[in-house]
Amino acid sequence: MAEDSGLERTEPASPRRLEQAREEGQIARSPELSAFAVLVAALGGLWFYGETAAKGLMRLTAQGLTLDAAAVRDTAAMGSRLHELSMEALLIGAPVLGVTVIAALAAPLAISGWSFAPNALLPKFSRISPAQGLSRMFSMRGLAELGKALLKASLIGGVACLVLWNGKDSMLALATQPFDAAMGSLGHLVMASVLTVAAAMIVIAGVDVPMQLWQHAKQLRMTREEVKRETKETEGDPHVKAAIRSQQREAARKRMMADVPRADVIVTNPTHYAVALRYSETMAAPTVVAKGVDLLAARIRGIGEQNHVPILEAPPLARALYAHTDIGQQIPEKLYTAVAEVLAYVFQLKTHGTAGLKPLGEVEVPVELDPMAVSA
Repeated sequence: MAEDSGLERTEPASPRRLEQAREEGQIARSPELSAFAVLVAALGGLWFYGETAAKGLMRLTAQGLTLDAAAVRDTAAMGSRLHELSMEALLIGAPVLGVTVIAALAAPLAISGWSFAPNALLPKFSRISPAQGLSRMFSMRGLAELGKALLKASLIGGVACLVLWNGKDSMLALATQPFDAAMGSLGHLVMASVLTVAAAMIVIAGVDVPMQLWQHAKQLRMTREEVKRETKETEGDPHVKAAIRSQQREAARKRMMADVPRADVIVTNPTHYAVALRYSETMAAPTVVAKGVDLLAARIRGIGEQNHVPILEAPPLARALYAHTDIGQQIPEKLYTAVAEVLAYVFQLKTHGTAGLKPLGEVEVPVELDPMAVSA
């Protein structure tokens, strides 16, 4: 069971998996929401523009049925007239067609946003494979889609039958009305019927959208092994990363040791800590070029001795410098006085030697900067 649990798709899709699915054109889609949006857009267009479009089409129909004897015998004139009438009809229907196209494009954006996937246009033989088609048709998803289609047809069909039954008297009365009045009444009946069907489609879309989002998330679920493999691919093998960090630390340590001979003084604890400082007139403050504890501190002292770098014992200052500075960083302002005292002693030592020079006394540092004093 423990082995099988790693193969079950129990983990939610990672951001990388979702992005790869979008690149393949695999996003959540709701055909019911698109159908509802197109229907509502078409109804809105007809509501605001229907009268104008109807008058334009009537005028266009009258023009089309009006024939010129000379034009009938001229095929070129007939072709030109057909082209003019077709373009005019297209312009008349353009507003309704435009809002319908916009609705058809906007509906998918409401669920999954904009997605341009060229990979989805590539031919896939699985799409035309009869075996694959039959497996999709009789799969659980196919059966669910069939059940949803039957429910949709039953709901819309039932609503349409109810509307027609309730409006049967009004439809029968159309035969007794004048043509213009009958056409107006028919338009109202058709609009009422379509609005009722649209209301039914709201219910269908409200159920379909969450279902499609859930199915999409379920389809993209990952196994634990896939999550581990993806993490290893994106973040790298932990062993390789540890080796790289070790090499980086070793390289930084070598660079640090190469800077020790250029230091002006090495402040020690005397054995546990060692901090190498360098100062020049171009610097705003003394800078730490190397620091270390225990074995690394011993290596710093050894390199300093080989290169005749002064080594001074100032335990509180060494501890404070090690705790509050990084390599390549200037010393804190609160340590200026203590470090200046040490550097002044070193410069006197280089200039006059040890003859007549008193030993360096205890160098005091602020209590809050000494780790040992704080811990005590």
